[in-house]
Amino acid sequence: MTTSSVPTTLRAGATRLRIRWSAERGVYLGLAIAITAAIVLGFARTFFFRAWYPEWARAHGAPETIFYVHGIAYAAWLLLLLAQTSLVTAGRVDVHRRLGLAGAALAVVMIVLGIVGSLIAAGRPTGFIDIPMPPLQFLVVPFNLIVLFAVFVSLAIVNRRRPQSHKRYMILATIALMEAGVGRWPFAVMNGPSPVPGLGMIELCVDLFLVPMIVWDIVSRGRPHPVTVWGGAALILNQLLRMKLAATGVWLAFAGWAVSLVSR
Repeated sequence: MTTSSVPTTLRAGATRLRIRWSAERGVYLGLAIAITAAIVLGFARTFFFRAWYPEWARAHGAPETIFYVHGIAYAAWLLLLLAQTSLVTAGRVDVHRRLGLAGAALAVVMIVLGIVGSLIAAGRPTGFIDIPMPPLQFLVVPFNLIVLFAVFVSLAIVNRRRPQSHKRYMILATIALMEAGVGRWPFAVMNGPSPVPGLGMIELCVDLFLVPMIVWDIVSRGRPHPVTVWGGAALILNQLLRMKLAATGVWLAFAGWAVSLVSR
């Protein structure tokens, strides 16, 4: 069949589809860049550019070696996210899939480092740096975020043959990691009251990174994608409920036991 025999409407539909996929790839690459910039901004003075802020780094940076390893692993995750979204944008899905194996292995390393690092921080006499809350209670925050990250990455791997679900799970997994970085943004407004009941300014700023996904879903599909809906709801519900869990005897007993594993 020659090109001229293809119905005009079919050719036009194929063109619109190509434009849509091209735009979608640009949206997710832009979102990956924005997430990376947000995390780098938060950890600029204590990790990424600590040589330029030695006094701040000494006062507010973690002293233990594991946190340098932790930072390198998380930085590698951000670089991998940028590489993967860039490869898809460039049409190199074959390379993207091969790098996915490295991403899965890196995710396991990050989960282990995240758990161990959180327990070490909670076991310090002074607790988490710059966090006035009792450390066993605050431990619920990093633990819950690590669990969310693990769940989202696992679902992304399971759905690796379903690109629309896979890409959303990967972005959600990275958004779940953002809170520590956003909480270190050097803006006074971050310590102010939030306009949304039940959410602090840090949580609200993290949740704003869901907005581009929702907007694009509506523009491209006419409605939010189920992964965006349920994944975003899980993230926000975690933010609303975790402090209630932190105050329970069950959590405090578990947290005390877990911290004792690395404090012996």
